Amino acid sequence: MNNLFPFESKITKAERFRLLNQKPKVIWFTGLSGSGKSTLATHLEFQLTAQKFKTYLLDGDNVRMGLNKDLDFSNDSRKENIRRISEVSNLLLDAGLVVLSAFISPFEEDRNQVRTIVGKSNFIEVFVDCPLQVCEERDVKGLYKKARLGEVKNFTGISSPYERPVNPDITIPTHLQSLDESLILLLDFIRPQISYS
Repeated sequence: MNNLFPFESKITKAERFRLLNQKPKVIWFTGLSGSGKSTLATHLEFQLTAQKFKTYLLDGDNVRMGLNKDLDFSNDSRKENIRRISEVSNLLLDAGLVVLSAFISPFEEDRNQVRTIVGKSNFIEVFVDCPLQVCEERDVKGLYKKARLGEVKNFTGISSPYERPVNPDITIPTHLQSLDESLILLLDFIRPQISYS
């Protein structure tokens, strides 16, 4: 590590932000499997792109099939999964993009690490709040059933804990409101924070 020297671009962050006409942020969706994180993030990205914002969406399954395919679901691997995603999010943030990151990220310590890596002022924590029972009823991927049968180990909410965010920037109760209602709430909250002018 002593022989590493950070490279400085001739293009400043401020110049990139002005060129893209937006304020970059990392919008971090956390919640149980089946709570609606990826659905919300996907629809939010579509809406923001339609409004000419430049975005990039990072999703748990996609990242685990590539960058993090060497990691399992042990607590240590989960921590490393989130650490790597934090660093990728930070690079995209530096490029001036609005980064939508949808990950269960069950541990408060790890979410705080993301906040530290990307900078507190650049981080928006979205708690996609949905009771375990409702997520199990949805069981979109059939994983809860497998977890109950013992076929999936260290499954969040069943055999591994989920630590609810202590102080999220916004909470979206997907079991109490429609997707359209959730999107309106999110857009109204996020758009002023990423608008350049």
